[in-house]
Amino acid sequence: MYMDNQEFNLKPDSGKVLSSDHAPKILILYGSLRERSFSRLLSEEAGRILTHMGAEIKIFNPDGLPVFDNNRSVDHPKVQELRNLSIWSEGQVWSSPELHGNISGVMKNQIDWIPLALDAVRPTQGKTLAVMEVSGGSQSFNAVNTMRVLGRWMRMITIPNQSSVAQAYNEFNEDGTMKPSSYRDRVVDVMEELMRFTYLTRDVADFLVDRYSERSEKVKISYKALKDNK
Repeated sequence: MYMDNQEFNLKPDSGKVLSSDHAPKILILYGSLRERSFSRLLSEEAGRILTHMGAEIKIFNPDGLPVFDNNRSVDHPKVQELRNLSIWSEGQVWSSPELHGNISGVMKNQIDWIPLALDAVRPTQGKTLAVMEVSGGSQSFNAVNTMRVLGRWMRMITIPNQSSVAQAYNEFNEDGTMKPSSYRDRVVDVMEELMRFTYLTRDVADFLVDRYSERSEKVKISYKALKDNK
């Protein structure tokens, strides 16, 4: 059989699981440039919750990030900041408004600037992801469903729970904090689950994304390089 010479390492090293003791590193992205952006307020609430739970959080401000242009602006400081934060992170939170039944262009633009592979570094593979959305009308799940598709495409571990805040203009105090509600309770639930998944997976992220097809491709490239050098 074509796999006879292949070895599959299917059990993680028990010595690596939960071996890190530093605070989980969580990057938070939000999808609006409005002065009073509810996706930003939701992301900030998530950040306060995560900090209380022991995480180190960084919130990326998308203002000034150029429109994705197939790497013509790759050296732009905001692009480099976003990519470096993605590499730094062990988990991420994406918070988008729902516009025209989907995520905002600001949200998608940030995701487009984070490549699946960057030289030998994979900025997103094996990292955890929580998705949240805000809407001005009744509760909807279009934006979170789209972000789940994007997270899967970027080979992230998207947690089962999610948050969708309807009529978001009613759910925040003047100081930007969330009012007590079932919506706020759900955000706490989502952040709690994100922390658990991050603790469980961050030390074995490379193990989780080790794939047969990619190992085979590396062997082919190495063999070709060896032949070319003869």
